[in-house]
Amino acid sequence: MAAPCSPLISVVIPTLDEADHLPRIAPPLLDQPGVEVIVADGGSRDGTPELARALGFTLVRAPRGRGIQLAAGVARARGELVVLLHADTRLPAGWGDEVRRLLARPEVALGAFRFRLDQRGWAPRLIETFVAWRSRWLGLPYGDQALFLRAHTLRALGGVPPWPLMEDVALVQRARRLGRVVISPLPAVCSARRWQRLGFLRNTLLNWLTLAAFSLGVSPWRLARFYYRHRG
Repeated sequence: MAAPCSPLISVVIPTLDEADHLPRIAPPLLDQPGVEVIVADGGSRDGTPELARALGFTLVRAPRGRGIQLAAGVARARGELVVLLHADTRLPAGWGDEVRRLLARPEVALGAFRFRLDQRGWAPRLIETFVAWRSRWLGLPYGDQALFLRAHTLRALGGVPPWPLMEDVALVQRARRLGRVVISPLPAVCSARRWQRLGFLRNTLLNWLTLAAFSLGVSPWRLARFYYRHRG
């Protein structure tokens, strides 16, 4: 349990029609002391805003777009530490202490959790292995691993890029210039819904292609049109 003087953690969650997933990821958030949860909603019509308020979360309304919503939520955050959490990712038990422990190390600029999918089978395990390699050896965790950093570091990086896509990649790349990117051994469990809808191979190829195009300078807005058209 966090000590009374432990820094406040602000968890920012962008949502769009996430009434099914929000209650699933809420328990670890509600169990941790010294935490505020901010839901940045992009126009849900399934009762997500009302559900967020019922759970005791702060609701912020923002134009649709993950980076735009995250930026709006961060603007309301009061914590010294910030966690950027996808609405379909459940944090592990003890996540708050882990965030505080890792960010107490001055050489750490940004952290993330180990990636795990909520589905059994060889394909999910293969995806997890690749993500572990990319995260540790390339120093490039994605947003579905729950990125966390100090609020003053986030300000120094210019905040969350208000982009519709690739805001997480850009944030991590900028953070690497300031210090280390570390991966916690604790797992953040992500819904496999995207892989189930598209298929594991197609979704993986889509992610790789999008990252490659971004690395070559394609704009996030153009990439978002391509990505969401093919993701469905």
